[in-house]
Amino acid sequence: MVLWELAARLNCAEYKNWVKAGYCLLLLRSCLQGFVGREVLSFHRGLLAAISGLGPRAACRGGSRCSPRARQAFMPRGLAEKRGPEECDAVALLSLINSCDHFVVDRKKVTEVIKCRNEIMHSSEMKVSSMWLRDFQMKIRNFLDEFKNIPDIVAVYSRIEQLLTSDWAVHIPEEDQRDGCECEMGTYLSESQVNEIEMQLLKEKLQEIYLQAEEQELLPEELSNRLEVVKEFLRSNEDLRNGLTEDLQKLDSLCLHQKLDSKEPESQTPDRKA
Repeated sequence: MVLWELAARLNCAEYKNWVKAGYCLLLLRSCLQGFVGREVLSFHRGLLAAISGLGPRAACRGGSRCSPRARQAFMPRGLAEKRGPEECDAVALLSLINSCDHFVVDRKKVTEVIKCRNEIMHSSEMKVSSMWLRDFQMKIRNFLDEFKNIPDIVAVYSRIEQLLTSDWAVHIPEEDQRDGCECEMGTYLSESQVNEIEMQLLKEKLQEIYLQAEEQELLPEELSNRLEVVKEFLRSNEDLRNGLTEDLQKLDSLCLHQKLDSKEPESQTPDRKA
């Protein structure tokens, strides 16, 4: 049943484009985590050295706690308490690279990828066109070109290129064959791997909606509409819905709370004079 549901979803080209673009960002996150971690450590050591040169009274007392503090200054909403790059998503790492002068990079290329990420997460129906995907491919390629001397980033470059230039086809095999998703260039993803990618993207989307609502960037009605679109999608895809129950309940609770807050307090009847 799960495989049939996956096949039906990926039969929609625009949804498949959405998943592929999101998967690219997951790959980008994985290759940026180590790089950002090393650079933040180098930046922190430089700060300590500069402070130490000012004399013992100016020496940093925070020890290893200073490194997260340095990162927090550049973290987007909802991510300031993350302890390290390994806990951050792609947009947090990109925001840090874009905001911190320690990173020597063409910031226009960084902001273009951040913009694409936001368009993915804000897509109400979780679909993007093939033209959008080609534009995204160009922008992410331009961004990765800034890191040609970083081996772990170069290593994932070819994987992203292969992903964006290939097609996914889900086969409903005989009992003695493998289940999964195979592309033209021979890259194989099992059904469970594709499902995990979808789950990660949907969790991030729900988290994005929650943060927007918490920051009051969404009106209660808009929050309800966005949440309903996701719920409608999940009603037809039980394999995804079962893993998102807690996230949906959290959003339902916030949605109800905001609706109650938006109601005008009932006018109180003035006390009658005796």
